[in-house]
Amino acid sequence: MSDHVGTGAVLVVDFGAQYAQLIARRVREARAYSEIVSNDLTAAEFAALEPAAIIFSGGPASVNIEGAPAVDPDIYELGIPILGICYGAQLIAKQLGGTVSRYEAGEYGRTDLTVNDHGRLLIDQPAEQSVWMSHFDCISEIPDGFTATASTAHAPVAAFESDHICGVQYHPEVSHTEHGQSVIERWLDDAGVDRSWTMANIIDEQVEAIRAQVGTGRAICGLSGGVDSAVAAALVHRAIGSQLTCVYVDTGLMRKNESEQVVETFQKTQGIELIHVRAAAEFFEKLAGLTEPEAKRKAIGETFIRVFEKAKGGIEDADFLVQGTLYPDVIESGSKHGSTIKSHHNVGGLPDDMEFDLVEPLRSLFKDEVRKVGAELGLPDEVVWRQPFPGPGLGVRIIGEVTPDKVAVLQEADHVVREVLRDAGLEREIFQSFAVLPDIRTVGVMGDERTYGYPIIVRAVTSEDVMTADWARIPYDVLETISSRVINEVDGVNRVAYDITSKPPGTIEWE
Repeated sequence: MSDHVGTGAVLVVDFGAQYAQLIARRVREARAYSEIVSNDLTAAEFAALEPAAIIFSGGPASVNIEGAPAVDPDIYELGIPILGICYGAQLIAKQLGGTVSRYEAGEYGRTDLTVNDHGRLLIDQPAEQSVWMSHFDCISEIPDGFTATASTAHAPVAAFESDHICGVQYHPEVSHTEHGQSVIERWLDDAGVDRSWTMANIIDEQVEAIRAQVGTGRAICGLSGGVDSAVAAALVHRAIGSQLTCVYVDTGLMRKNESEQVVETFQKTQGIELIHVRAAAEFFEKLAGLTEPEAKRKAIGETFIRVFEKAKGGIEDADFLVQGTLYPDVIESGSKHGSTIKSHHNVGGLPDDMEFDLVEPLRSLFKDEVRKVGAELGLPDEVVWRQPFPGPGLGVRIIGEVTPDKVAVLQEADHVVREVLRDAGLEREIFQSFAVLPDIRTVGVMGDERTYGYPIIVRAVTSEDVMTADWARIPYDVLETISSRVINEVDGVNRVAYDITSKPPGTIEWE
């Protein structure tokens, strides 16, 4: 969980699955600051945090099983506005004397909701609407002092409220619930939550915090070319200017033209002191003969550390290390009930004997918020909207041994894939798109001759949270253009395939 909970935040209590993250994001979209916290906090600890309001998230368990996640019941006596969602609503009902039981059937997916009493929460809502459900248990009897306000075919109490506590059985945070965001915003307003939180606020607050932390010291930032490290560097530079030095290690495993763009953006456009280390030869030497994914990843990570240490030699007086840690990373490392699915493809991490104080200005932000901060700081669109890229770079997109020749083939193919998708207006709809070079050859016919060349596998996925991803439904004509251009423009390639595996069961990357 985050260690930066502040007075006036909306606290989202985590009961598992991925609900809490999505709820926190929706609250932030409503311009109210939110943080995710554990359900283990006592009522006194909740009170000490001085939240503006509290939301109980959904969760995968039944409130009726032994050991089911709960909260300190004294929380209801604090007078703080509370909203329960799905499991959270059932927990409120059960702890305050209502009944949660199995009904005729569960409800999963789109469900018709009837508003019986608009009350405070559902005011101005249509009497009949479609909502997203995911439950088997339901609230069959509400606690004393509450009013039931909505129902469905298999949930006699789909919404209920009292003076400062509300609950909904459905999921207003998902896009499939027609009026879900307006329910969240209505509840925030009714709870008196300040809705003036913006990216400009975040920048001002972080600039002040960075200056207080670094003082007159010097900071170093390892740039990867990705949006997280880029925005972190730009934000720290806004705060301490020439006290920051960035190190960009060119591994030779970056996408086409990426290294030149990093140098252009930070050295020339942003005016940030940048040490550009061209180390491709060292990386290819260490990767020679390696085919096993973990061995390749380890070689890249260890080589990166050694190169970074050499570059650091010129700035021995740096006491602070800037990292682009994001809020989902913080949540995943501290969630008790959440399931950690995400596989991190970091370059390798820095060794324990490199003693730095960490500066992590983005650790309270989600990815989409980081992009907004980057735009606010004046970073170019090519950086702000750059798709996620694994730390080991193309090393995990080349199956088998990584050689300069294979990297050159993949760089060209990958460039075509991304260029075609951009020209088709699909770049921002797709979370990640790239080419993979497998360790096989395939027979083909080009002109009157048989060929024996590489196939290229195209991977494109849509995702909101990286935890899950779906293969992108790219129009056939766009796929045809990708295939035609890759085969005609990239030497050594004679076949193109499209990966239609979602996550799970697959991962986004191939290695």
